[in-house]
Amino acid sequence: MTNTQQSIPAAVKFDHEAVVQAIVNAHQGAFGLAAPSPVLLTARAQASAVYTATYNAAHEACLRMGFIEIDADCVAMAWQAQTERTSNFDTAQWPTEPNDFGIQPLPRTDSFAPCPQQLGLYAVLPDAAWVARMAKAGVPTLQLRFKSEDPTAIAREVQAAVKAVQGSNALLFINDHWQAAIDAGAYGVHLGQEDLDTADLNAIRQAGLRLGLSTHGYAEMLRADAHAPSYIAMGAVFPTTLKRMLTAPQGTGRLSAYASMLRDYPLVAIGGIDTVRLPDVMASGVGSVAVVRALVAAADPEAEAIHLQSEIFKLSTQKHQKTQAII
Repeated sequence: MTNTQQSIPAAVKFDHEAVVQAIVNAHQGAFGLAAPSPVLLTARAQASAVYTATYNAAHEACLRMGFIEIDADCVAMAWQAQTERTSNFDTAQWPTEPNDFGIQPLPRTDSFAPCPQQLGLYAVLPDAAWVARMAKAGVPTLQLRFKSEDPTAIAREVQAAVKAVQGSNALLFINDHWQAAIDAGAYGVHLGQEDLDTADLNAIRQAGLRLGLSTHGYAEMLRADAHAPSYIAMGAVFPTTLKRMLTAPQGTGRLSAYASMLRDYPLVAIGGIDTVRLPDVMASGVGSVAVVRALVAAADPEAEAIHLQSEIFKLSTQKHQKTQAII
């Protein structure tokens, strides 16, 4: 028996620290390491029948690699499910199978309306004028992120943005303002995790609008999956100054693991992405890259939009060709 492959821990006792270190050694290149901290278990884990040696080792290894507690719990539970499914505990095999995380096949009876699997360049824009400008530049996916507390101003801006994309091929999502999006007949709505507690998701679904959801780790992704959205956004991949983030940047190692787990969804990567970082982001398996400052702060936004689209298309084509060659 090697250090990187252990039999089912329910049947065989093994050296906990050795197994934890084997997991860390196998995956720290992708996920990094974190400062030591006390190992805490969630109430769900403590009460669970699958709170076993497998769970313990995977959970502690995730904490050592910087995963927050609730995400470490998700991975450890999935590792236990993977071990039971394969009758083998392999410390080198990071769990990525959707079913091991409790993700059911798509589509489902309660799924939101579908959107393209490859959303391409996704521009997040501050007002309707920018939406019109980027639609004219040929950006395929747009989001209006209009910040205001004035309902009249919100309705006016959303209506103007919807009108701005008419006659183009652009798909327009409205950030936060789901009722205004329904009223204006937008293509879709994008919501954050906090919005899930207040938005009327049934109203959005019944209106036929697409739904995109923001996520920042395993637990939020599983929460998003429970609503069967049209796409899932993952980030922040890299540090960003545009929005105060409660979680650390995810990095491309985690992004790749997330994309593998959520492979059946259209996926959008967001946060600090520029031309230099684009190849690593696209290599993760996402079908879309969302940008904010890369466009709105560019000297020539239209030219930058064309350049980014060209790079995304090139990288997507190269990845497809590699995949076909393997097949």
